[in-house]
Amino acid sequence: MLTDTHTHIYMPDEFAADGGPRATVLRAIEAGVGRMILPCVDASSLEPMRTLAEQFPDNIHMAIGLHPTEVPAHWRSIVDAMLRELDANPGRYIAIGEVGMDLYWDKTMRREQMDAFEYQARAAAERSLPVIIHCREALDETLEVLQAVPQVKAVFHSFGGNPDDVERVRRRFDPWFGINGIVTFKNARLHESLPAIGLDRLLLETDAPYLAPVPRRGRRNESAYLVHTAAFVAEKFGISTDRIAEITNNNADKCFNF
Repeated sequence: MLTDTHTHIYMPDEFAADGGPRATVLRAIEAGVGRMILPCVDASSLEPMRTLAEQFPDNIHMAIGLHPTEVPAHWRSIVDAMLRELDANPGRYIAIGEVGMDLYWDKTMRREQMDAFEYQARAAAERSLPVIIHCREALDETLEVLQAVPQVKAVFHSFGGNPDDVERVRRRFDPWFGINGIVTFKNARLHESLPAIGLDRLLLETDAPYLAPVPRRGRRNESAYLVHTAAFVAEKFGISTDRIAEITNNNADKCFNF
């Protein structure tokens, strides 16, 4: 069994042409992906996430949080409503995320993103939950926030950094690193960072519907395609796919308190 630690397969429009989210989950289970974590983007994510989790309670797990690209000036009221939902439903959500920093498209909300990230990271630490971090073109800011909340358990989702970035992060913290289809891309060179990450801090993910791995690159991604990323990573470490599944499942158990 594999664990997809980050997948947005609850998005109905993205998967409508292939039978919808329910059929997408069934394909993943058939492919050997027995656990999937659904990260929140904004308040509109909650209903489709809950619907899918209710249909597959043994396979689907949820996280709750406000994505950095969705942070408005009035972010505090949105996050507080999410935290009320979290506290009213103990056990329903296994992490806070995805949250973090994204300065790729727009830097005008940099301060608001940092404040919202720190607020949510503190909420995760207070509840002994991991925080799923989105970090794009903002490693300096992300590390600055994490230094203010050093006790939080962190996952760098969709990690795409080089070995120096891994070492820079690990000098300050000991997070997990979510590796997805980017590692299979010919020009990405993310595989060079795998030894620095190490098997003990490695998680697998798809970030579906985005970033489909080779040989599915260019298509809409889904959790069933995690098998291709797992096989590629296993080859780079010189171990079997079964062994990489065992290791990354154990890591997910520790990170998300399954």
